[in-house]
Formats: sequence, structure tokens, C-alpha cells
Amino acid sequence: MANLLTIVTPCFNEEDVLPETIQELGRIINDLIKEQLVDPDSKVLFVDDGSQDNTWQMIKEYTEEFPWATGIKFNRNYGHQNALIAGMQTAVKFSDLIITIDADLQDDVNAIPKMVRKFLAGTDIVYGVRSKRETDTVFKRNTALLFYRLMGKLGVKLVPNGADYRLMSKRAVEKLLEFKEENIFLRGIVPLVGYKSEKVFYERKERFAGTTKYPLKKMIQFAIDGITSFSIAPIHLIFGLGVFIVLMGLGMMIYTIIQGILGNVVAGWSSLMISMWLLGGVQLISLSVLGEYIGKIFDEVKHRPRYTIEKDEYTNKFG
Repeated sequence: MANLLTIVTPCFNEEDVLPETIQELGRIINDLIKEQLVDPDSKVLFVDDGSQDNTWQMIKEYTEEFPWATGIKFNRNYGHQNALIAGMQTAVKFSDLIITIDADLQDDVNAIPKMVRKFLAGTDIVYGVRSKRETDTVFKRNTALLFYRLMGKLGVKLVPNGADYRLMSKRAVEKLLEFKEENIFLRGIVPLVGYKSEKVFYERKERFAGTTKYPLKKMIQFAIDGITSFSIAPIHLIFGLGVFIVLMGLGMMIYTIIQGILGNVVAGWSSLMISMWLLGGVQLISLSVLGEYIGKIFDEVKHRPRYTIEKDEYTNKFG
């Protein structure tokens, strides 16, 4: 089969948006087949990441209704990044190219044909990149900009305003799957794969239905995972901070001795308490940062599977 495309779509409690998602992705994949840009056996692979609503039941119905629709189901929630990996690992056995896109329809599906054409022209990785961030709040827009700048300073090659909306060729996905770390951060790993890459720009839309699966708490954790998965700069920062505080302490000690010799002894309860609280806070922050890295080491050395697939309709369709 030549140019068999699989569109991998992770889903977590997406029953509200799935009817629109299946319609839009179905339109795109049927148009690509009609234009003979992709193989007629191309598929949309929904990955149910342990949903608690009717998401899997709906996927099953779509699988029976549409020949290009299929799905796999986790036995519990393993997270968005693992859902993407599972979809790609399942699809790469039969696919020549794989596109990943979230089910919420915020990423413009009309960019998919442009991605496919770039693949046909010889590009292995095509990034979907937002042309602007007007749909974001001022807070989210500015924090995202700060995150990309920080990651750039740490030497991590990210695609600014990119997301997990991208096309990858079969060989690019196979190379990606050789990265075995437990703490997966695809936006940082994909650029490390190499191969020729290009960008397709699009305007991000408002979520069609349902609620976001990335509230502020998850966004913060996502940023922390990105930083700690690719850089030990925070540890270097702690070391530098420790040296600075030690030097300050030595300076204060010398100053205190001199003042004692001169007889300028003043009760310093306030300054003492402030120093204690300051040092205590620095120590707690330092321990937290070190604990983050130790926790990641703990996860990695166990070598537990990233996910467990309970049901696989995708392989059955090719079987």
C-alpha cells in the first residue's frame, strides 16, 4: 500500500465534541482519498485514554459505520503524551505517514492536505504552527511566550507556537519510538529525530464543545516536565544560588565581627528571623527541584510500560 495515512486522535472524555470531530476528519480523509493523495485504506485512529463517559462507545459505533474510522482503548488514563505514542506505535506497522491531532478541533483540520503535499514532496516531518494566539487569554499568551524563550535559553529546540499537531513519515516515527524515556515530552523530542522538516501555519480556533483537558495546573506541570526532561539548568541555578548565599553569609559574618569590635552591637531579632525564613524558603525550593529530578529517575529505572491497550480495533481492520 502506498502513502497509507493514519490520523491519530487522542480522546479523553470527548463525547461532546466527537460527532463534529468525526465529521470533519472524515471529510478531510475522504477528500485526500478522492484526490489520490493517500491510500484508500487510510484511517482515523481514535485513542481512548481511559475516558469515563461514552467516548469509547461512540468510537465503536463510528468503527462500524465508517470504513476509515477505528480506535484503540486504554484500560485506564495514561495521559495525552502516552496516548499519542500508543497511536503512533500501533499505526506505524501499517502506515507510510502519520498525523497527530487533538479531538477538540482547535487545530485547523484544513491544514492536513497541506501537510500531506509537503510529505509527498519529500518532507519527513511537517509541524502545524499557529500563525497567531488571539484565541488565548493574555495570561496564557504571555506565559507561553515566556516558556518558549526559557526553553530556548536552556538549549531545547522547540517549534515556537507549535503543538502536538504534526505529520511524521514512517521512518521518522520509527526513529521517535527509539526514545524510551518514561517522562515523554514530544514537543522537545521530535526535533531531535532529525530528517527534513517544514512548517504549515494555521489559525487556532475556539474549542467546539466540552471543556479543556489542560487547565492551569496541568499546564504548569507540562512546563515543568518539559524543562526537567531536557535540562539540568535548574540544578546549576540552585548551585549558583547556594554559592551566592554562602558568600553573603561570610560577608555578614565579617560585618558582624567588625561591628562587635567597634562596640556597635544592636539587637537583630528581625534581621535574624528574615534570614531564617529566606534560607528556609531557598532550601525547600532546592529540595523540591532536586526531588523532581529524583522522581523522574525513580520512574525511569522501574521500566514500567507506558500504557496498556485493552482493545485494538485498528489492527483488527488490517488483520
